Amino acid sequence: QVQLVESGGGSVQAGGSLRLSCAASGRTFSRYAVGWFRQTPGKEREFVAAISWSGGSTLYADSVKGRFTISRDNAKNTVYLQMNSLKPEDTAGYYCAAAPSRSNTWLPRPREWEYDYWGQGTQVTVSS
Repeated sequence: QVQLVESGGGSVQAGGSLRLSCAASGRTFSRYAVGWFRQTPGKEREFVAAISWSGGSTLYADSVKGRFTISRDNAKNTVYLQMNSLKPEDTAGYYCAAAPSRSNTWLPRPREWEYDYWGQGTQVTVSS
C-alpha cells in the first residue's frame, strides 16, 4: 500500500504560479511511477503529467506542456508539480496517483485506470 497526500493548492491570478506536492508513505515510493490528474465537476479526470520512478522519463498533456514541470525527490518521498503561467482553464481539483514500476524509465499510459493508488486531491483556482 502507498498513501498519497497532495498539498500546495490555492487561489491565484492568471499568469501566476503554484507548486503542488505529493507526499507518499508506505511501500518503497521510489519504485512507483507517479502521475498528476485533474478534474472539474461533471467532467472526467484528465491526465496532466507523469514521471518515472527514476525521474528519467516524463510525459505531459499538450495543454500544460511548456508551462508545468513534474519532478521528484525520492529521498523525501515527494513528487512535485510546478505550474507556471496558469490560466483560468487550469482550475480543477488536482490528484496525484502512483503505479508500480516495471523499470526505472517506464511510464503508465496516461489513463487513470493505469494507476493503483490515489491521493485525496488539492484544489487549484485560477482567476482571470
